[in-house]
Amino acid sequence: MKERRIIGIDPGLAHTGFGIIDCENSRISLVSYGVIETSSNDSHEVRLFYIYNKLLAILNEFRPTEAEMETLFFARNTTSALAVAEAKGVVNLCLVQQAIPIFMYSPNQIKCAVTGTKTADKDTVARYVQLLLNLKQPPRPDHAADALAGAITHFHSTLSA
Repeated sequence: MKERRIIGIDPGLAHTGFGIIDCENSRISLVSYGVIETSSNDSHEVRLFYIYNKLLAILNEFRPTEAEMETLFFARNTTSALAVAEAKGVVNLCLVQQAIPIFMYSPNQIKCAVTGTKTADKDTVARYVQLLLNLKQPPRPDHAADALAGAITHFHSTLSA
């Protein structure tokens, strides 16, 4: 199996998490992770443009071959759902422009793939990511841990495909 590099992305207007892993055969290793943070003092449009530019720089630096993004699920807050959907649109645009295929998984699929249960909380997910990537401590902030969990989920789903 050819080596792959997967970027997981947890989109949000204030914080967009990313996590990048290398995959070779049945092994994964951490490449990088972090969060793109925007300022609430900036206009909505400027914040989206900032996410686009920062993500483009990350894609150009690390050259992922595949991308993972969580499907959106919001029960109550339509305002934050719209902001996340807009951030997700910017992320999609950036990935498509770079010809990076995008794969999507539900929050429950990600939790189940990483921890074995769909009821895991964020701390549990981060601890499992730590174990799976052999890190000294759980990745923080949560947005970065979630992005890494998504990348790991995509890796696992393609192993069994």
